[in-house]
Amino acid sequence: MAQTTNRPGADAPVVNRTPDPRSPWPVQFYGSAVGKKWVMAITGLAMYGFLFAHMIGNLKLYIPKEEGRYALDVYGEALRKLLYPIMPEGVILWILRIGLILMLVGHVHAAITLTQMNRRSRPMSYQAPREYVAANFASRSMRITGIIIFGYIFFHLFDLTISGTGARWVEGEVHNNLINSLQRPWVAIIYIIANLAVAVHLYHGTWSMFQTMGINNPRWNGARRTIALGMSVVVGVPNLLFPLMIVTRVVK
Repeated sequence: MAQTTNRPGADAPVVNRTPDPRSPWPVQFYGSAVGKKWVMAITGLAMYGFLFAHMIGNLKLYIPKEEGRYALDVYGEALRKLLYPIMPEGVILWILRIGLILMLVGHVHAAITLTQMNRRSRPMSYQAPREYVAANFASRSMRITGIIIFGYIFFHLFDLTISGTGARWVEGEVHNNLINSLQRPWVAIIYIIANLAVAVHLYHGTWSMFQTMGINNPRWNGARRTIALGMSVVVGVPNLLFPLMIVTRVVK
């Protein structure tokens, strides 16, 4: 269904599309701006949890000498054997990977369709110049960092799971595969740029998530900013250090 309204100052009628009331409730909910924001918030939190857990596991890289190599390889083996022998080896890990990709696709689709919805319903003429610049910077940075992250995930899978980027790769040798790949400067640069994008995206995403949940009182802006920065730093800094420490041969 569509509702057309004429607003003073608008160049053309604004079309506000609403979901068909005959559709199932989940479809109607997702068709609304609130539904899309909640999808972005939930998928964003789930992906953050994955990033945090993955980062904690990779900290074993800093254990010195053979102990670190052994710990990281055992960590990789444990992931491949999740629920084994109930499930075949590697199946649960691939289910988690596919689930992560589906959440990413849902997150991106919700972001794109929400942006289109906002453009239809809010003409630029109603924004003060300062508000427009701030909103435009945030939206542009989220789009750019989102595209970088989307591409990085597939590169990361090819690089360290399927070995499609040319480094020496042996299945099960997680530590050596990581070192062999990230010692190449061009690969390290890709990881550094991608993790910077992740940190920026997390900051803006966490800030927006509070608004989605209705926590947008100006009195709480300081706490919101601190939490957003904290979540960004906790994941962003360690993941930035991994390629830096390897490409500079601090970690071998």
